[in-house]
Amino acid sequence: MIDFQTSPQDYKHWKLDFDGPVAYLTMDVNAEATLKPGYELKMNSYDLGVDIELYDAVQRLRFEHPEIKSVVMRSGKDRIFCAGANIRMLGKSSHAHKVNFCKFTNETRNSIEDASEHSHQRYISAVNGTAAGGGYELALATDYIMLIDDGSATVSLPEVPLLAVLPGTGGLTRVVDKRKVRRDRADIFCSIEEGARGQRAVDWRLVDESIKGSIFEEEVAKRAHAFAADSDRPSDAKGVTFTPLNRKIDGDRVQYDLIDIEINRSGRVATVTLKAPTDAAPADLAGAHAQGADFWPLALCRQFDDALLHLRTNETEIGTVIFKTSGNGSLIEAYEKLLEDNADDWLMREIILYWKRTLKRVDMTSRTLVTLIEPGSCFVGILAELIFAADRSYMLDGQIEGDDTPEAKIKLSAFNFAMMPMSNDLTRLETRFLGEPETVERVKAMIGQEINGAEANKLGLVTDAYDDIDWEEDVRLFLEERVGYSPDALTGMEANLRFAGPETMETKIFGRLTAWQNWIFQRPNAVADDGALKLYGTGTRPSYDFNRV
Repeated sequence: MIDFQTSPQDYKHWKLDFDGPVAYLTMDVNAEATLKPGYELKMNSYDLGVDIELYDAVQRLRFEHPEIKSVVMRSGKDRIFCAGANIRMLGKSSHAHKVNFCKFTNETRNSIEDASEHSHQRYISAVNGTAAGGGYELALATDYIMLIDDGSATVSLPEVPLLAVLPGTGGLTRVVDKRKVRRDRADIFCSIEEGARGQRAVDWRLVDESIKGSIFEEEVAKRAHAFAADSDRPSDAKGVTFTPLNRKIDGDRVQYDLIDIEINRSGRVATVTLKAPTDAAPADLAGAHAQGADFWPLALCRQFDDALLHLRTNETEIGTVIFKTSGNGSLIEAYEKLLEDNADDWLMREIILYWKRTLKRVDMTSRTLVTLIEPGSCFVGILAELIFAADRSYMLDGQIEGDDTPEAKIKLSAFNFAMMPMSNDLTRLETRFLGEPETVERVKAMIGQEINGAEANKLGLVTDAYDDIDWEEDVRLFLEERVGYSPDALTGMEANLRFAGPETMETKIFGRLTAWQNWIFQRPNAVADDGALKLYGTGTRPSYDFNRV
């Protein structure tokens, strides 16, 4: 099992140091500490284990260190920044592992950009040597790239000429969309092994500065402190310690404090139940801060994030994920009000942004997503987003005969309008009602009102609402039908249908690039025994099928 939980004292590949408002995140990969046997992580190359630590560090810098206003990503190796994803690891990995690895790595790069843009914690890359492939893609995720000018340090994306694959973590898109490199120059850059160095890298906008080695570290520190001076993050606030999650895995059940997962292996279905708080919200902002990592919105988000990653990576044969909720929805509203009323507070802002990122992870999960709204559920505000993130959502209309549990209700809040955008920069409701924006305004007027099954169905908020006579049978038939379809076709269909509306850099990376990479990773030119990925470093030239497809 791959575990996404770690902490700085357990890092094998990254080191954190602090200089006032500046953090130094140093990549110093232990070549022997691989996630799986059979390869070495030479030249600061990485596997999923390296990126799990990076994701943890980025999260902790946001929550545990409010005083940190800029972050310098640098290398602990001499004359090498990062050689990118380890080629031997890719050559030995299953297709599913490669794709999930690229997806998680993309999400981690996006979280760095999110920290820069929304948390005002700016990232700088101090490229002290070669940054190749995924190493340059890591630098591309930061705000500012500083390249040492020593006559040999380069940035490059050599995947096409060397490996017959694509840069897997957004490099192509970021070069033209973010760095705004001219198309013909980008074509040259991505077609050569040696990349670009010095003034040429600056002139082509591949990096921001090229600096002589004698003053490199000094200039990096100056730039980092200048970025820090522009941040609104507090200098004297107390951070929130991310204590280990309380997770228990027992056969087909995974339990957290606020989430239960039940796995039906024969039906290839996982049911994820998120729980409402059992205690009233703190009376004020100070009380929320005092609860730290136990503050319900933060605690639930951390557990949900880990649960999604666990299902994605360790339960690849589970094709359908059902979302349910349970508990007293009225308690959720007071927690949301604390978040909404104090959105300019650094911690409340981080929690809101964390939910935004985690819900995007839901959108990007290649499973059929189904939300079931039943008596006893609590789809309020943020949790109601799971209704609109789902491919299908079904609501039980009324009560179940012989059961006095109150009928299910949906309650919307400000969090369903503008605060939780998808990767297309639209809310899930705006995406759902792309052809009828008037419906968005109609349901917005219902913020705070309880919406029963019949009304939710009429408004289009759910796929359908069934009474208790039809509920079990109709849901069962849908689930049985779904698991009979090709998972490949479902993955493609769902990903195409989820992201209506405008295209952004994120949707290009996850939709366009990931689809192409997914395909190319299965092509013989890359992964056959005589393909480029398998023969890299052997001295034998790959054999290509030159038919254009």
